[in-house]
Amino acid sequence: MSNTLAKIAEIEAEMARTQKNKATAHHLGLLKAHFAKLRRELITPKGGGGGGPGEGFDVAKTGDARIGFVGFPSVGKSTLLSNLAGVYSEVAAYEFTTMTTVPGVIRYKGAKIQLLDLPVARTCNLILIVLDVLKPLGHKKIIENELEGFGIRLNSKPPNIGFKKKDKGGTNLTATCPQSELDAETVKSILSEYKIHNADVTLRSDTTADDLIDVVEGNRVYIPCIYVLNKIDQISIEELDIIYKVPHCVPISAHHRWNFDDLLEKIWDYLKLVRIYTKPKGQLPDYMSPVVLPYSRTTVEDFCMKIHKNLIKEFKYALVWGLSVKHNPQKVGKDHTLEDEDVIVKK
Repeated sequence: MSNTLAKIAEIEAEMARTQKNKATAHHLGLLKAHFAKLRRELITPKGGGGGGPGEGFDVAKTGDARIGFVGFPSVGKSTLLSNLAGVYSEVAAYEFTTMTTVPGVIRYKGAKIQLLDLPVARTCNLILIVLDVLKPLGHKKIIENELEGFGIRLNSKPPNIGFKKKDKGGTNLTATCPQSELDAETVKSILSEYKIHNADVTLRSDTTADDLIDVVEGNRVYIPCIYVLNKIDQISIEELDIIYKVPHCVPISAHHRWNFDDLLEKIWDYLKLVRIYTKPKGQLPDYMSPVVLPYSRTTVEDFCMKIHKNLIKEFKYALVWGLSVKHNPQKVGKDHTLEDEDVIVKK
């Protein structure tokens, strides 16, 4: 590992001293590809049987969504966790973050949300980076680099790149818009670093070498992130006004439990959960215990599978009230897409 770390340090130093321009784009692309491969070596378990980076920190998934808390030991992460969920987290004096995993669950708007205090959060639906409001930028950069090394991309979408390996025919590059960084030579060099010599690559937006490497590596996860700026009891109102304008940020005081309402509301917005209410025959809808689905999987079939997989076998149609239908109620099939707070009766 020390040899790999030394190589990584060498490449980082070379990238830092290489001026970024058209003439050096090819060289930088190669360095970045080599750098990405070395970082993967550090985080991939040796000897097979590993499920991917960060697997060793995983815990059983419960509830409808999970949030990972990341931050330095002194920023009030444990106070925030315990005040949000009544969970006490043992803080060890590690360089980076609390290495113990202490799960807690909060119920918010009918959804059960699992809170995890851990250093690697690839399996989370949302990451909260907890920062000290008096020194946020230095910690923020260190934590973002750490997470990036584990293949986590924050508040971003997968690059709009088509990539298909093939058996022969060389590398074919198609760009549907002008490219400021990548050209055919750089693309071929990056792919050859991965021993890929035959592939079709389509760049559908202005793409960087890092974007292409992410697609080739194929193990990146794209997770929304909220920066929680703690200890606002130690700053002025004027400074607080400035913080409120920073994207993806929520200022709080974990100790005084200030601004938890704003934090919970932003968590809800970023999780993009959909609540579906069930209606037993001849009764009012059960508004206390919604079936909660991720925004990407909200068909009637997804709803049935969340309750029990046998439901879909007996499915004929459903009656739905709410924003997803034109008439209330409306008869729908299993492919119908539900909206937040719809009411459903299965027939």
